[in-house]
Amino acid sequence: MLFFILRRLGTMLLTMVCLTLVVFFLVNLEPNLKKLAISQTEMHTSAEQLEQWLVNHGYRQNFFVRYGQWLGVIKKAPIINPETGKAEQRFSFCNDPVEPVYSGVLQGDFGCSTKFKTTAAKRLFPALGATGILMFWVLVVMIPISLLIGILAGMREGSRTDRTLSVASIATTATPEYVSGVIFTVIFASWLGWLNGSAASASQGITFYNFTLPVMTLAIYGIGYIARMTRASMVEVMTQQYIRTARLKGLSFSTVVIKHALRNALIAPFTVIMLQFPWLLTGVVIVEVMFRYQGFGYILVEAAGNNDIDLLLGCSLASVFIVLITQLISDVGYAYLNPRIRVQ
Repeated sequence: MLFFILRRLGTMLLTMVCLTLVVFFLVNLEPNLKKLAISQTEMHTSAEQLEQWLVNHGYRQNFFVRYGQWLGVIKKAPIINPETGKAEQRFSFCNDPVEPVYSGVLQGDFGCSTKFKTTAAKRLFPALGATGILMFWVLVVMIPISLLIGILAGMREGSRTDRTLSVASIATTATPEYVSGVIFTVIFASWLGWLNGSAASASQGITFYNFTLPVMTLAIYGIGYIARMTRASMVEVMTQQYIRTARLKGLSFSTVVIKHALRNALIAPFTVIMLQFPWLLTGVVIVEVMFRYQGFGYILVEAAGNNDIDLLLGCSLASVFIVLITQLISDVGYAYLNPRIRVQ
């Protein structure tokens, strides 16, 4: 198991390097650099002045040199002012060094955010924390409800309860976040006035009034998906021979379900639940922008809209890390839950 985890960690590291290299290439394409230069200068700046801005801020250095500087394996050199010949900071609002030093991701320096005029880390980590809080409450709502629905539907396949819950699960899964978010806002915020249609105030304090709508919007899709997977797993387990043997021994139906069927039925849903984390990262982009909740998805949209290169790279690195680490946890957890699975 230890060798398996170490091998997976090595694969994760290689994957992160490859994906960040691809993202680094895409955000540094010429149209994106011109867009960045325009956003940081006046709209009527000449092409020569835009080019000079890119040169002065280090965007015309060799591609691999810049990528190595971002990683922290190549020393980050200061910018030399062509008029005075003196070393200057690349961005004054980030306190960049004025002498060559190793200052990159490996040293904890995620660069400068040209959109928010601060270090990328000061925007990225608080946003990840805010999204983490949102995801925590989504999981608290989503997992128990979806498991309960799936177990109840799968206990008695083909019954009226099964058909009703299955239809409800399919309906919620078929409803994207931007549709359910609008529906919930219209009903609970506009018509009834029970909830706040904006979660912007949640950064000052989370309450039931301002935080329920984004949680409901994110959870409703996942509830249907996990419930359907749980039902399918429960139906399969309930038809196994050992379940029939337990019933023939005279055990009550509830005892058979709780002691014999439930543990085996939850093996597949565990993997599905772990794979909800990557989905939640994409879902929060829509929900956070819709409800103006300043988390990871919100700053990702802001960074992409303004070609904030360093912040975009930081968001990409965080996304890749979360996806890969949840897959690792899913594989290890599946091996422990299912005795038939052994990691070679």
